[in-house]
Amino acid sequence: MRDWLRPVLASAALLILLVLGAMILFLTYKSVPVLSREGLSFILDSGWIASEGGEEYYGIAAALLGTLYTSAIAVALALPVSVSLSVFVVEMAPRKIRTVLEGAILMMALLPTVLYGLWGLTYLGPFLLRYVMCPLHGSLGWFPLFSEEPKTGNTILTAGVLLAIMITPYMTAIIKDAYSSIPREYREGLYALGTTRAEAILVLLRMVKSSIAVAVVLGLGRAAGETVAVSMVVGNTMGISISPFRPGYTISSLIANQFGNAFLYRLMPSALYGSALILMGISTAIAVLGLWLARRWSIKWRI
Repeated sequence: MRDWLRPVLASAALLILLVLGAMILFLTYKSVPVLSREGLSFILDSGWIASEGGEEYYGIAAALLGTLYTSAIAVALALPVSVSLSVFVVEMAPRKIRTVLEGAILMMALLPTVLYGLWGLTYLGPFLLRYVMCPLHGSLGWFPLFSEEPKTGNTILTAGVLLAIMITPYMTAIIKDAYSSIPREYREGLYALGTTRAEAILVLLRMVKSSIAVAVVLGLGRAAGETVAVSMVVGNTMGISISPFRPGYTISSLIANQFGNAFLYRLMPSALYGSALILMGISTAIAVLGLWLARRWSIKWRI
């Protein structure tokens, strides 16, 4: 069996590498016209000027920063919730409640993203505008982060919060599985040493740091690549601002919104392919960093 199983598995692995390489080559080839013309300005500038007969100019700095901004907000909000939920399910929840929570987490992960987008557009955006953005601007408007007067619920903050809700089930599943796999002897040893429950939980969480890093990487990748839901709530407006109360753009929402009429213009298709190439580069860098952290920490804690 080993004689035929090895080449079959190797072929599957090679196929994955070939598909990935073909995607990179395709995106690079399609991106050459805009990259050769705009150069670094394609990444560093935020102007997006499409003209059928006149001069075209494309820069994705605003969309790039919007992608990083919304993803950072999403992970910053989702990580503590995911860790807390994982610990509660494994350590404290009664069996019936644990079953309900695990079912709810699975259901949230399986919901179509357009449902999140509709909910965010109808309820989350107006709620954040009325009860979060306006109060923060009114009381802390002197602080640069909250200085932008919120005029709509479709903002960077809304997109970040919605993404946090969307990636929490995935991050929770990874952290919970790793945390629950810690041998019981470790817990018993910690309690035998006289540690409190809180102290024992902190030690056990340190033992699954590699899985937490993987969860963060998965969350960042999921948030950066989300398209439909973000397009419905982010506002889809080019502009750079440190305030999350302003409408913005992400690379994925830019591609989704502009690709339908891109072929009416000479360089816009190449600009959108270039945007996709940049997004792939960001995702690759995040994945490499996460794998490096996971491998480094797994050497110290072998569960």
